[in-house]
Amino acid sequence: MIKIVFSGYGLVFYFWSTKGTMEQKSTLKEIEERFDKDVERFSNLETGQQTTLDAAFNMELITDGIAAAMPHPKKILDIGCGAGNYPVKLLSKITSNPDITLVDLSRPMLDKAVERIQPLTTGAITTHQGDFRTAPLKENSYDAIIATAVLHHLREDADWETAFTKCFKLLQPGGSFWIFDLVAQDHPAMQQLLFTKHYGHYLSSLKDETYRDHVFAYIEKEDSPRSVLYQTSLLRKVGFKTVELLHKNLCFASFAAFK
Repeated sequence: MIKIVFSGYGLVFYFWSTKGTMEQKSTLKEIEERFDKDVERFSNLETGQQTTLDAAFNMELITDGIAAAMPHPKKILDIGCGAGNYPVKLLSKITSNPDITLVDLSRPMLDKAVERIQPLTTGAITTHQGDFRTAPLKENSYDAIIATAVLHHLREDADWETAFTKCFKLLQPGGSFWIFDLVAQDHPAMQQLLFTKHYGHYLSSLKDETYRDHVFAYIEKEDSPRSVLYQTSLLRKVGFKTVELLHKNLCFASFAAFK
């Protein structure tokens, strides 16, 4: 859904919607293979994933939110868990020993997450490699679901609705769904300002413009983000009673939904 235009001022991104561009996106297998090689970068509690804005802040915010909403959770599900940063952080803030279910495309990521989480809880740790939408997960079971930097891999509107509906069904009554992710802007001028200009400047500041262009290229290849309004409206549509916007900085946002 992203068209790239090269100009004298660098990359300019515009969001569009054609079947052809969706067919050119990375497959789940291609995404899996990239993340298999990137485990260590996703294992830092101090920085989180540096290509995301306010990564460490949102990790604190979401885990604080889960602990406040449900201080003694029994079952936690992390979809697209990566190396397990969020469960590791959460377990430092609660006194219960919940069962943790981890889902990720990458087996090396899952193995690293289990290695880090296992010493922190006496609860069972279960892993599922693959797409969370097809994972054999029990409905009405989880106190909280965590989804950070994963939903932007969804493609068509039907994929988003299927994913949000599944998460709603997996939660027990009173459970909560916690999201932190790349988001799109609905207005093209705001997309260019917030994503291309300001986020592009942030990426350049991490290394250089070549690095910025590298990150932009794999976002264009892999990702299909939706706006905050799109996602919060869809969360209400599938049945969530309350939706809270927690934080937004340029093209990244965190929010929570309560069943």
